[in-house]
Amino acid sequence: MNRFSWRRLWAVLAKEFIQMRRDRLTFAMMVGIPVMQLCLFGYAINTDPKHLPTAVVAAESDEFTRRLLSAMTLSDYFELVAMPSRIDEGRALLRRGEVQFLLRVPPDFGRTLARGERPQLLVEIDATDPVASGNAIAALSALTDAALESELRGPLAALNPRPGAVEVLIQRRYNPEGLTAYNIVPGLMGVILTMTLIMMTGLAIARERERGTFENLLAMPVRPLEIMLGKLIPYILVAYIQVAVILLAARLLFEVPIIGSLALLLGCVFAFVIANLSVGLLFSTLAKNQMQAMQMTFFFFLPSILLSGFMFPFRGMPGWAQTIGEALPLTHFLRIVRGILLKANSAAEVWPNLWPLLLFTLVVVGLGAKRFRRTLD
Repeated sequence: MNRFSWRRLWAVLAKEFIQMRRDRLTFAMMVGIPVMQLCLFGYAINTDPKHLPTAVVAAESDEFTRRLLSAMTLSDYFELVAMPSRIDEGRALLRRGEVQFLLRVPPDFGRTLARGERPQLLVEIDATDPVASGNAIAALSALTDAALESELRGPLAALNPRPGAVEVLIQRRYNPEGLTAYNIVPGLMGVILTMTLIMMTGLAIARERERGTFENLLAMPVRPLEIMLGKLIPYILVAYIQVAVILLAARLLFEVPIIGSLALLLGCVFAFVIANLSVGLLFSTLAKNQMQAMQMTFFFFLPSILLSGFMFPFRGMPGWAQTIGEALPLTHFLRIVRGILLKANSAAEVWPNLWPLLLFTLVVVGLGAKRFRRTLD
């Protein structure tokens, strides 16, 4: 018995392969997660975003302005999506997150340049995510000089020497110092809620099934809806405790400004919490044990954290990755929480990101309730 036996080893190996074949979900996760990581990191992640939406407020359309806008578009960093007539309209687009840059071309820009003076261009940036616009800002001054070089000839050739014919003024709005904490700390609220709520909800019901106490619930005179609510409500309270801790840490430790409505934020948190609990409930009906519940949680959490804009610029991802990201609750919640805390967004301004959360919740709750009722039966 003390001697090594190849026969016994083969028996143990055969047993493990048989168990692996029976647990198809675990085997699929073992293969699927590496493939998903390769695809996401290889194709979707890009720290140098291009085609950033830009709004331009220009009082006139002279040859210098047209040349400048054409060069910005051809640079691949900027994509002209709006030309509002007033600066307040452009700033509204910036506040709602519809544009990343707002370029203001001053009146008499061309005539000022032709007189040999050095006009100023004001570029306002949504700096809530400093990484998203870093390379574009660095390229802007050189791009401006290169754009006007062909126009500054003959009598205007004297304007070509450095420091350049135009002075570009950069104004970082909502995060003047470009601190990453302003972007990361509010986003951690969504990440922590996503991870804990989905995992805890999925494990709670899977644990009941593993321990055999789920049958006790079936024997009690309770309805499926009552069981669902009884399971989920405690985690709603836990979620708000987590939110309170994160907000206190954000303000006291990291000095993140909180300039928006806390009541509006807490209302949006409720919608996000219900969305995540519904995912956890759905996973609990699919998982046969706690291990499978954790595997499915990780399978959902990985694309959420990578494709939501938390770690990498959302606008830097290809179109197919952005489409997947738009279907994830975390993507919309990150925009909501950063918009309320840093931009003081109103209910009307957060609504474009709130209704996708509600729609997601409605769909997943329907699927989870149907599966849960079938499990009870």
